Amino acid sequence: MVERIDDCRSDIVSVGTLFNKVKSEYNVSIEVDGNSVVINGDNNLMVLRAKEAISGLLELSDKNEIDPMLVDYVIFLENTGKLEEFLQMKDEVFFTTYSGRPLKAKTLGQRFYIDALKRSELVICSGPAGSGKTFLGVAMAVKAFRNKEVSRIILTRPAVEAGEKLGFLPGDIAEKVNPYMRPIYDALIALLGQENFEKYYDKGLIEVSPLAFMRGRNLDDAYVLLDEAQNTTVDQMMMFLTRLGMNCRACVCGDFTQIDLPRGVVSGLYDSMDVLKGVDGVSLISLGEADIVRNPLVQRIVRAYADREKSKTEDS
Repeated sequence: MVERIDDCRSDIVSVGTLFNKVKSEYNVSIEVDGNSVVINGDNNLMVLRAKEAISGLLELSDKNEIDPMLVDYVIFLENTGKLEEFLQMKDEVFFTTYSGRPLKAKTLGQRFYIDALKRSELVICSGPAGSGKTFLGVAMAVKAFRNKEVSRIILTRPAVEAGEKLGFLPGDIAEKVNPYMRPIYDALIALLGQENFEKYYDKGLIEVSPLAFMRGRNLDDAYVLLDEAQNTTVDQMMMFLTRLGMNCRACVCGDFTQIDLPRGVVSGLYDSMDVLKGVDGVSLISLGEADIVRNPLVQRIVRAYADREKSKTEDS
């Protein structure tokens, strides 16, 4: 069976190496004939699926740079029957950083996540390292602050010790917890620029603090983000969620594969996603391996660990 896609952009079809993964995935041959792509194979279904994947890539090429990671993701979407849904969703710039870099959702899961952050008062998101859950959450907080939808940003995370005791770190309490807050600082600086971050931070308009400092507070007119929520206990999570005040939006995110709680202690993130299922005003988002947008090596690392856990479960 032979299928042909005509009137393709010459600068895209000329990069034939991008089609190599499509060839191996669907066991087809792909040739470029001028501004056309010709797909040939013995299995009719595989030829049609390869055509759908390539058509998706060509459509995305009008808005994105086509790279091996995007090719992998398009193949994943085609294999799971979600490619058409991804292509139909809005591909909008939702934020522009201080340096002028436009931010867009790169995966279907990220698009659902950003949409949930726009419409829900509370979003709880689980996902692996590199899926963008923290950075996108901070970006939406900064956007709301810039648009004067809230008057301040509060970013927090539990200071759970993973090997090194807080008491042995030098300095006062602010200096002791600084390493735990570093990823959030980095995100804020990337989004706002160093000077703006320091200005807002000094004025108290941006607050970064350990979760323990949230007890007893009422968080009004604020955008609140709880990071590393997998390391909260059930009581800590309930304490945090009941701090939310008037005109308050909240994002809770964490990674179930990086729980540092003592054995036998239930994660507040897991518990909250179970308890709050179906509650009005709450959106639950689960990002996966396919949403990882860092070095493709991270995807392979996450997959290897997941395969080992699956093997352990099957053996037991």
